[in-house]
Amino acid sequence: MSYCHLLHTSFIPTALPSLHGSSGGDAHLTRTILPIQSKIREIFMPALSSTMTEGKIISWVKSEGEKLAKGESVVVVESDKADMDVESFYDGYLAAIIVDEGLSAAVGSTIALLAESEEEIALAQSQKSSSSALAPAETEALKVLDEMPSPQTTTSASVFASVTNAAVNSGALATAVHPASEGGKRVVASPYAKKLAKDFGMDLRGVIGSGPNGRVVAKDVEAAVAAAKVSGSGATAVPTETAKPKGVELGSVVPFTTMQGAVSRNMVESLAVPTFRVGYTITTDALDALYKKIKLKGVTMTALLAKATALALLKHPVVNSSCRDGKSFTYNSHINIAVAVAIDGGLITPVLQDADKIDLYSLSRKWKELVDKARAKQLQPNEYSTGTFTLSNLGMFGVDRFDAILPPGTGAIMAVGASQPTLVGTKDGRIGLKNQMQVNVTADHRVIYGADLAAFLQTLAKIIEDPKDLTL
Repeated sequence: MSYCHLLHTSFIPTALPSLHGSSGGDAHLTRTILPIQSKIREIFMPALSSTMTEGKIISWVKSEGEKLAKGESVVVVESDKADMDVESFYDGYLAAIIVDEGLSAAVGSTIALLAESEEEIALAQSQKSSSSALAPAETEALKVLDEMPSPQTTTSASVFASVTNAAVNSGALATAVHPASEGGKRVVASPYAKKLAKDFGMDLRGVIGSGPNGRVVAKDVEAAVAAAKVSGSGATAVPTETAKPKGVELGSVVPFTTMQGAVSRNMVESLAVPTFRVGYTITTDALDALYKKIKLKGVTMTALLAKATALALLKHPVVNSSCRDGKSFTYNSHINIAVAVAIDGGLITPVLQDADKIDLYSLSRKWKELVDKARAKQLQPNEYSTGTFTLSNLGMFGVDRFDAILPPGTGAIMAVGASQPTLVGTKDGRIGLKNQMQVNVTADHRVIYGADLAAFLQTLAKIIEDPKDLTL
């Protein structure tokens, strides 16, 4: 974590008068005036999650030369899981932008300079052009293509800033035109909103933003296009033949997004864990009937599965345990069910915390809230990084069975397939038709053994096949 330090910034006032006696008995004052040093703060790329190693600048909310108040958003940063509004810890002026929109920078590297007064902006601009004036932790920013077709809404984080010393240097106020400005009028928009506006031939000055601080996001552009089609006229110009957003360019090489990079690192890390897999067939007739009965009340199948899993884990705590150092393991005190969700440009696992303690209806409402936040990239770290057991469900796509990769830091993940009509033999020797689904659990074999998973799956099957306890 970076902190804000005042590096020997000194304010030395006029020296106290010294009385020197003369032969005439008179005294005179001797003044010593020392220069006052200014404060130019470096805005660093913050660590917005425990796994974040670099961040991408989505957009600068402020332009160079604009005044900033403490707690005011200055930049939107894409972390490995969400977009965050980064706030200023200080009052001042955004004097120099070091890392432009669309570029990435390592955590802890300098992305901008903050001046305390207007007079210091020119000095900060000169520091920007000199690499020796920047923090040693600075690394070369890499250009990343924006391939995220989702509204870029944001949540809050904080700027971590440090202070450097510089002598007061008077000069003209440095100004710059922000990349999102058009015709001198500031238009703050997400990169994807800008891309859509370009594809549709739209002037963003005619679009009212619904994002933070009036920021234009993708849904605003889409709404403006739809409104223009209905009215047939208006300030926003749309071509006669509406251009479609560009698709994938075959043969092109596309760098990972920040989220894809995080997923890649986690998957490689998981290879170091010795895992094994156990499958089980569960009859879902009773669960399907319950779902049909209560889905009109807002209950989701995901919430049903999460609740059933949590109740089974309650009886088998070792399956909810985790090993992080290879020398010991932890019986987790909470049952937090993480559920994999595919979003544009990556994968994220929103967490239903204490799923064993929350009633089914509240769990369903919470799940809808988490999914909405995930797709808007608004999840807070504790909403996606606290899972103790993970569910991955591809049943809605008709997938009947698959294996999942164990997320680092957890003990097990369960892959859920589709429930399908299956001919089965009954106990009285007859053949019947039942709905069944396949589940496959991948587990950390350092902590969890085959007998543990077998017992857990037997309990889970009993709960799903007789789901009366799920609605209590």
